Amino acid sequence: MEKATFGAGCFWGVEATFQKINGVSKTEVGYLGGKKENPTYKEVCTGNTGHAEVVQLEFDPNIVSYEDLLEVFWENHNPTTLNRQGPDIGTQYRSAIFYHSEGQKEAANQSKQKKQASGKYKKDIVTEITPASTFYKAEEYHQKYLEKKGQDSCHF
Repeated sequence: MEKATFGAGCFWGVEATFQKINGVSKTEVGYLGGKKENPTYKEVCTGNTGHAEVVQLEFDPNIVSYEDLLEVFWENHNPTTLNRQGPDIGTQYRSAIFYHSEGQKEAANQSKQKKQASGKYKKDIVTEITPASTFYKAEEYHQKYLEKKGQDSCHF
């Protein structure tokens, strides 16, 4: 099993998207990329901790490749909006790929370059690609939030 970590706006919808992927065995939402240890949701929401809302997943690379997960990432948010996804505004909603190996770093950079060159986006992709640091699991009520509410997306 391998890990992958993505920030693409509010983590509820991002988690729900990745939960559906064959080969993804576990998802957890949390906070990564900031400076405060053990941040709470309330603290992250201020934008002062530097963390992004992320989903960290475990996947079987024999079933789903990291490159396939990158495609899901790109197709399920707008990577050209800085610190924003839809109505959610702030650095905690930034587009980010946190890599766990040099192979993931290389794949993420190649994927980003390919997407930018594709002509699909009118603006530059602002997605950050940085090494994964300490992942802080979000409070339990955030885990599989949409599933608990009987919803499959944040959009109604």
